[in-house]
Amino acid sequence: MLAYLCGPVDLADSGGSLWRRKLTPFLRDQLGHRVYDPSEEEKRSLTGEEVANLQGWQTTDLDRFRRAARKIIASNLDLIEHKADYLICYWDTPGKTAGDAVAGMTAAHRKGIPVYLVTPLPAEEVDGWLLGCSDQVFTSVESLKSFLASRYSREKQTVLWKD
Repeated sequence: MLAYLCGPVDLADSGGSLWRRKLTPFLRDQLGHRVYDPSEEEKRSLTGEEVANLQGWQTTDLDRFRRAARKIIASNLDLIEHKADYLICYWDTPGKTAGDAVAGMTAAHRKGIPVYLVTPLPAEEVDGWLLGCSDQVFTSVESLKSFLASRYSREKQTVLWKD
């Protein structure tokens, strides 16, 4: 199975990578799932020049920025639509919306791919679109892990493959 980890990258502290680094070993080692972390992987679809200049182009050359950004967008949406088994979004940024999280959650929701939202924020501080696309909402990564362990344990996956 493939877990797609989405959430703010540009708007988040440390590029949103801390929660992903903490959750990935559990998904990989405990559940045996593969993990796609767009904060680490998405720039693989870009050339070296695009990676080096992407942030600068956002203010100096909008056309080049859009061309490069659209490569990332296409790659991420294709991965969600064709390879992801479920999507996890961590959201702890009140009053802000990240296009990548909204787009990823919307694409997964439209395809019937389970979407799990983790947010320590009260519901009224979370963008309604994120809540609407979510199949389940968790207040902590630990509560998500308990749910995933009961839903996707190796034992349950083995039973599914025996049929």
